[in-house]
Parts: sequence; C-alpha cells; structure tokens
Amino acid sequence: MDNYKTLTISAIRQGLSNGSFSAKELAQQAVSLAEAENDLYGAFLHFCPERALATAERVDADLAAGKPLGALAGVPVAVKDVIMTKGVRTTCASRLLENYVAHYDATVVARLEQAGGMIFGKANCDEFAMGSSNENSAFGPVRNPAAPDRVPGGSSGGSAAAVAGGFAPVSLGSDTGGSIRQPASFCGVVGLKPTYGRVSRYGLVAFASSLDSIGPFVRTVKDAATLLSVIAGRDPLDSTSAAVEAPNYSAGLTADVKGLRIGVPKEYFAAGLDPEVRGRIEAGLKVLEGLGCEISEMSLPHTEYAVATYYLICTAEASANLARYDGVRYTRRVDEPETLDEMYSKTRGEGFGAEVTRRIILGTYVLSSGYYDAYYRKAQQVRTLIASDFKKAFETVDAIVTPVSPFPAFKLGEKISDPLDMYLSDIYTLNCSLAGNTGVSVPCGKTAEGLPVGMQIICDHFQEATMLKLGDAFEQAGGFTV
Repeated sequence: MDNYKTLTISAIRQGLSNGSFSAKELAQQAVSLAEAENDLYGAFLHFCPERALATAERVDADLAAGKPLGALAGVPVAVKDVIMTKGVRTTCASRLLENYVAHYDATVVARLEQAGGMIFGKANCDEFAMGSSNENSAFGPVRNPAAPDRVPGGSSGGSAAAVAGGFAPVSLGSDTGGSIRQPASFCGVVGLKPTYGRVSRYGLVAFASSLDSIGPFVRTVKDAATLLSVIAGRDPLDSTSAAVEAPNYSAGLTADVKGLRIGVPKEYFAAGLDPEVRGRIEAGLKVLEGLGCEISEMSLPHTEYAVATYYLICTAEASANLARYDGVRYTRRVDEPETLDEMYSKTRGEGFGAEVTRRIILGTYVLSSGYYDAYYRKAQQVRTLIASDFKKAFETVDAIVTPVSPFPAFKLGEKISDPLDMYLSDIYTLNCSLAGNTGVSVPCGKTAEGLPVGMQIICDHFQEATMLKLGDAFEQAGGFTV
C-alpha cells in the first residue's frame, strides 16, 4: 500500500469500495508503520491492534454484505492518551498512571467506532496535557516529522505527529489553550478546536474543565468536517455539552466565500512575531482577498492579558482536578508508607513531573485564602472582558484570521528551562480558548528552512460551518502552499 501515508477519508472510502484494499489491510498497515518508526518520532505510547482489527472485521463484513458504511469506515485513528479507551492503557503520559487501564470509552471514542473508525494506538502528549512542546511526557518527547530535531508542539504533539508522519490519516487531540492548533501549525497539518461544549468531554481526563475541548487532526479541511460531524453533538453524559444541533459540516463546504468579512487583529501582528511567520500569514490573507473576502484591520484590546489570565485560571482548575490522584485509587502508590500523609506526598511527589507540579503549586496558591480575590477572581473578570472583545468583533466580521504561534517549531530543549518563554508560544491561541470560541489551524506555507507555518481562523460560538467553509476554500485555492 504505497500511498498509505497520503490517504484521506474519502480516498479510503473509495479504495474500500473498489477493492483496492480492505479495512483489515489498512489496520495492519497503520500498526506496522507506526511501530516501525515510533523509536524515531515517539508519537505513540501504546498500541491496540486487536481493537483495530475487531473494528476492521465489522467494516469488511458490512462491505461484503452490501450494508451502508459509516462516515469513518476503515479509517485508522490515533487517540491522545488523555482520552479513555476501554481495556486499553490511558496514562496521560504520567508515571502516576502508567499502568492504568480505562474501564469505559469516552463518548468521542464510542462515536468514532460506531462510524467505522479503527482505533489502533494512543498518542504521546505532555503529561496531563500540560505543555507546549511535548517534552513533558514522562515517557520521552515527541519529534516533529517535518524536522526531527524540533518539537511538534504540545500538548497534543503525538496526535499531530501521527498525522504529519503519515502513521494515521486522522487523530484526536485535546485543546485547553492551543494544544491542538499550535502542534497542527508546527507539524503542517489541519487541527481544529471546536466551540466549548460542541464535543462531549465525557471520558477526557480533566486538566482545566472550563477550557478543555476535544478535536481532530487531519490532512484536509474536508476531513476535519467529516470527523467533526461524527463526534459533535449533545451528550447526556456530559452536562457541559451544548444542546445545539450539529449540522453535516461536509455538506456546507463550498468554494464560494465571496463577501465573507475577515478581521485581522492588530495585536497579533505586533513585536515578537517572527518575520517569516508574518510573511506567510500576509500571503494567506492575499489568497482570501483573491477569493472575494473583505479584509479589514480590527482590535481585540485585551489580548495582552491572555497569558496571565489563562495561566491563573488553568492552574487553579488543574490544582482541583488533579487532587484526586493521591495513591488511594487509580494511581501507582509508594511502597509501605508509614502514614496517610506520607502516602499522599510521596506518591504525588514521585508520580508528577516538574511541569505538572509547577502548575499544581501555582493553582493552589491562587485559590488560597487571601489570594483568591487578588488573582483568581480578577482573572475571571478579565476573561469576561476577553470574551466581550470577541462578541463585539463578531458583530462586524464573520471570521478572524491570525498567526497560530509567534514562531515556527523550535528545537528540542531550546525553551524547556524557561517556562515563561515556553508559555508565550501559545499567546495567539489562548484568547480563543478563554472566550470558548472555535478555531482551526490550517497550513499556510513554510519558512526558508522548510518549517511549517499555520494560519488560525477563529469564528463565533457554534460557527464551525463558516470556519470550515473558509478553510476549505483557502485550501482549494492553494493556500496551504503559499
């Protein structure tokens, strides 16, 4: 199967229909290829070939019987290792959970398999989804397939690398402050963060509950639309999932985006933006202008407060969510502790990595007596102002276009010793997350060194259809290679 690394969802459907390959052959190819190259890229933590083959048998049987195939029939899927998969290890890339086997499937996993998707491996990530480079995994970093000496971005770096490296046509990641969009940009693939509440979080191990979203990595915008149509929609198991009907996103894709109003926020093009990244985004805007979009400069005035606001809120929520990992249930436990307090402290001290520990300490601090009002409450107030910026903006524009990151993928080890510098790599994605809007990173050419650059398209709540239509038109017009 020489073309496996370039297959899209539609190409897989066509190949199954015309007998070019079977679902079983696709599953076997996915596992063998990923296992063979995993020592180089570190994109996967575990494989589950038996699960993929069981789904493949169902797909092949339905095909032989002439039954209708699901939207993802025969499509190999990699799933970030913070998403529950029944009977398969779900470690969150942490020593604390290295032997934990999930007892149930996340809603997105169940929906994927119902549509014929074949889950064959769990993708590496930053520990408990905390990081911007995928260097915080307890089981080793992920390398960027576009440049193996560079990071793939984080925290969903393994999911991005799985698609960029050709190991999986699609994958699932989670996005808290940019953890889908930033690695998609660094690896040169499409990565979509849905509106908060658009996709069920049931079965997603919680990091920051008011920010976490599950979304896809894919090779084309059309594939993003197909996958989102499968996983989106109300879930009674998740009280935060929205009771808003999910349309068929694929049906809304057209090449006609003439008249769409595109806002370009001046705050995202200020000092600190790499000149080559700026050049690629400006070239992308010219493509959109050539398609008939109306481009105008605008302002999101509270952008400068995004990093501080995000890291106060997300660490506070992380402190609360990760309190459950204490050695009593779920996790590993230190041997023969003398007291209960010793069991707690030593288990957590040995199990959590440096970045997770840093965030728990900061989050506990901002929630503590005497500091709650000064930090956490203030951050929530600023979050409201950031959301108001977007609400006001979407009264006059249909979409907002920005860079995804101030710079392309950086070298492994380059920023690991400077947490603040690392946090700044997400400066252009945090506002969208804080406001709960939807955003997608689409490839927008490469730097002179051949490093991918992503363009971010942000739309209002539940306006994924507009965002996908714009991204698809950009792709069809050659925008991915400007």
